[in-house]
Amino acid sequence: LCKSAARFFNDQLKTPAAAEARAYAQKRGLSPSTITRFGLGFAPNAWTALMDAMVAKGYTKQELMEAGLVLQNRDKGTFYDRFRNRLMFPIIDVRGNVIGFGGRVMDDSTPKYLNSPETLIFNKRRNLFAMNIVKKSKQGHIILTEGYMDAISLHQYGFDCAVASLGTSLTPEQARLISRYTNEVVLCYDSDEAGKKAASRGIGILEKLDLKVRV
Repeated sequence: LCKSAARFFNDQLKTPAAAEARAYAQKRGLSPSTITRFGLGFAPNAWTALMDAMVAKGYTKQELMEAGLVLQNRDKGTFYDRFRNRLMFPIIDVRGNVIGFGGRVMDDSTPKYLNSPETLIFNKRRNLFAMNIVKKSKQGHIILTEGYMDAISLHQYGFDCAVASLGTSLTPEQARLISRYTNEVVLCYDSDEAGKKAASRGIGILEKLDLKVRV
């Protein structure tokens, strides 16, 4: 189901309605091949675009809700898309399955980044963005960044070993996942107060697993 949704979002990115999302990706320096590599997409600025497309494919609204793709209005009982008017980042596990999404808004609405909720297949604490690509890296270390865009930009400039945590600070489960593929981690967080705090917290978690950490 999430794979079908990722295809839908990816197709939408090529439509006239996604002009602003394409312009944003271009402004952030993302090449067409990088957009393809990470399967980026666009969630249309409509209440039921994804839902209608998925229902037409035979999925039920209940399945879409369980996958975290639609929400239900408590008062009216109607269903609507969780992601609207957002540049979409599919989150893919190490086995290559699409398990969730992150979406960056294209207007002033909040939150700026919206992630899929926890579902049967999507656990934020146990997964990392881009780990499906990074596991094949030959660079000998893994770079840990704060956001999807940071990780993608590094990949585009040849650092195919960059991952990002999924809207949470680094968890012990994510650290264990990293330790399966490398024994050296480079923390590449923002230099603001929050970034410094996250880095010092991350160092503690990673060193417990005997990983060599650089900042």
